Amino acid sequence: MKRFVYIITDRNRKNLHVGMCTDLLKTLKFYGEMPTLFFDSAQQLNRLVYFEEINTEEQAMDRFKQVSTYTRMQKEKMIRPVNPDWVDLTIGLKHESGQKVRPSVFAGRPSIMPARRAVTF
Repeated sequence: MKRFVYIITDRNRKNLHVGMCTDLLKTLKFYGEMPTLFFDSAQQLNRLVYFEEINTEEQAMDRFKQVSTYTRMQKEKMIRPVNPDWVDLTIGLKHESGQKVRPSVFAGRPSIMPARRAVTF
């Protein structure tokens, strides 16, 4: 069974939390449902910025222990080559797994779209 070692952060990139799981999407959903589990609501962990897929449980546990001991600078050096803009990787995971991805803000909501009217003289 495959395991994932991941790094998740808050919107201000103030905290970097390392974790390990078997189902990454389920774990991220849990973080969303329990926003104050590790920190207060202002520091909600909701942005997946890095993950590794590892084949065996022993290798995953060794890698998790190794990454957990890293300093912040070492974790940032891991993240930057694969995710230089620190974007949330959850959307890509949902797309790959076939889950429905949230549409854009203006799609299907005509009340928000700016109205364009023809000007006649």
